[in-house]
Amino acid sequence: MANSTQLKTKPATETTQRAAMMAIVAPALGWLIPGAGHMIQKRWIRGALLLVSIGTLFVLGLMMQGHIYRANGGDILDILGFIGDLGAGGMYIVTLALNGGQGAIAFAIADYGTKFMIVAGLLNFIAIADAYHIAIGKKQ
Repeated sequence: MANSTQLKTKPATETTQRAAMMAIVAPALGWLIPGAGHMIQKRWIRGALLLVSIGTLFVLGLMMQGHIYRANGGDILDILGFIGDLGAGGMYIVTLALNGGQGAIAFAIADYGTKFMIVAGLLNFIAIADAYHIAIGKKQ
């Protein structure tokens, strides 16, 4: 009888450990690659839609010569812009590594591009929270 109880609890423990691991991996991967947190949880369509929409917003922002914010301790709006851009994850890191998004905002379209990149990051933060809630079983 003791062995059957141990056998029944062992798979539940493994399932709990997998869920706990997924609750860490899905948001982290979703931050690095938008939509990937959903894709590893077999939410293919949602993950693909997030990847396309966030990627499109960010790339269009760069094509409009939008400014990408770097970490600084200056103006509060610059700090908020940095947090928004940071949400784009891997795209933000690659853009900084390639020294992109550093032009001066001289035209209205460049200002729109800056906002596109910030919105892409903020949308990715929402997607990260969604991937986390799916991983912990709070959302189907």
